[in-house]
Order: sequence, then C-alpha cells, then structure tokens
Amino acid sequence: MTPQVALQWEDWADRSLGLPAYATAGAAGADLRANLRPEDRAAGFTLDPMHRAVIPTGLRLQVPPGFEVQLRPRSGLALHHGLSMPNSPGTIDSDYRGPLGVLLVNLGREPFTIRHGDRIAQMVVAPVVQARFVEVAALAPTPRGAGGFGSTGVG
Repeated sequence: MTPQVALQWEDWADRSLGLPAYATAGAAGADLRANLRPEDRAAGFTLDPMHRAVIPTGLRLQVPPGFEVQLRPRSGLALHHGLSMPNSPGTIDSDYRGPLGVLLVNLGREPFTIRHGDRIAQMVVAPVVQARFVEVAALAPTPRGAGGFGSTGVG
C-alpha cells in the first residue's frame, strides 16, 4: 500500500507552485519548493556564506503513523552553490503538524539568492521502526569489537 501524506496550504502560500512532486518515475525524493511570503517574493531571500535560515514551503503535512518524512539537500545546489542542510537528513515525525520549513546553510563563497518557486530540497517518505530498548549485562562479541571511527580501514 502506498502511504498517503496529507498536505495543507498556509493561508499566505502561493498555491500555483503546486504540491511536492517526483521529477521522474524513479525518483526517491519529491521536490520541495521555496514558497516565500508575499513581501519576499519579488526580491527573493539571500543567504550569505556560512549563514543558515529556514526557508518556508507554505505547507503543513500529516505523515501517516509508522512513517517519517526525511528532508534532504538537492545535489545540484550543493555542487554548484554550496547550499546544504546542516541537519541532513531532517526528520518530520508523524505527530508534527506545524509549518514545513527547510533549514538551509550556504557553505559556498558567494551569497546565494533563493527565488520564489525554486526547488530547495527533496522530501523522502520512509518507514519507521521503533525499537524496544533493554539493558543487558554484556554485549555479544564481534570480530570488530569496540573499534570506532576508521577502525575497518582507510576512508
């Protein structure tokens, strides 16, 4: 069964931008667009180097129980402009009902202007498994053991 994510527009949002959509039949993530407030649409939003901001999408969402929505950076924005998400992937839990914003950071050398309607992130719907946590006296041994960062080789 295909999960259904319910979406609701903010009162001020530009509905002509459309709902998130998959760009191709094989896409894992649906594109999210910057839906700037009316007073910001003409100029856009400029993100200076090493600064971060939450960019509005104009949406609220309802994720079905047993699922999450992951927000991920767009590879083209990262490669060409240094735009990324400092909390990547961002998680939207099934019980959250607030505004959907995308936290972006400009890791590039130049200011970058986000225009109204720009594709700014990808939204991936994924199943969630909640574990049961138990305390034990000892952990089962493995060949790796307690080896941490870089313990399985270079890179």
